[in-house]
Amino acid sequence: MGINHWPEGERPREKLLTMGAQTLSDAELLAIFLRVGVQGRSAVDLARDLLTAFGGLRPLLEADQASFCAAHGLGSAKFAQLQATLEISKRHLASQLARGNALTSPELVRHYLSSQLRHLGHEEFAVIFLDTQHRIIRYESLFRGTLDSASVYPREVAKRALELSAGAVILAHNHPSGVAEPSDADRRITERLKEALGLFDVRVLDHFVVGDGDVVSFAERGWL
Repeated sequence: MGINHWPEGERPREKLLTMGAQTLSDAELLAIFLRVGVQGRSAVDLARDLLTAFGGLRPLLEADQASFCAAHGLGSAKFAQLQATLEISKRHLASQLARGNALTSPELVRHYLSSQLRHLGHEEFAVIFLDTQHRIIRYESLFRGTLDSASVYPREVAKRALELSAGAVILAHNHPSGVAEPSDADRRITERLKEALGLFDVRVLDHFVVGDGDVVSFAERGWL
């Protein structure tokens, strides 16, 4: 039986409109994205099949193009649509941050950094540059690869801060292992950056380490 023959209160789209997106299961949300199923399988059935095959919603959303397009019921058009949707979500978070003070929205900062860094298979070091009122100027990824005290250059961060007339920064990097606990090298890098930026009156407000399901804040640990 097609979804259009289901009771209205059980149809994902109608359920979303009447009860809100947060009430839908992963399969129901994915079914709305898919719009149609395949022969003999409704969109919800197909969504459940895909979630099982990929191991959940997140692995599906983060799948590369080849893996995604190889799945039954998907293809390059859906992959492009999904990438556009994910990018819209990232830009929405960025626009929310840009409208306010970063220090008054710590959870929003966490969500934004997680959306940018969590899925990467390599280490990446990024900086949120802020003005003197702690409003966002720009987010930039500056270094990638294996991060240690030799591969993160304080002078480059300081140079970029001066170019953007930044008064403060929030540092961030990811751990591809999924474990967000900061290492001794992370702490050394932070101290070097804090000292270098301090010479130009640029404050380091925080350093976030992004793991698989957690984000650790240096400021909350009392390390800054």
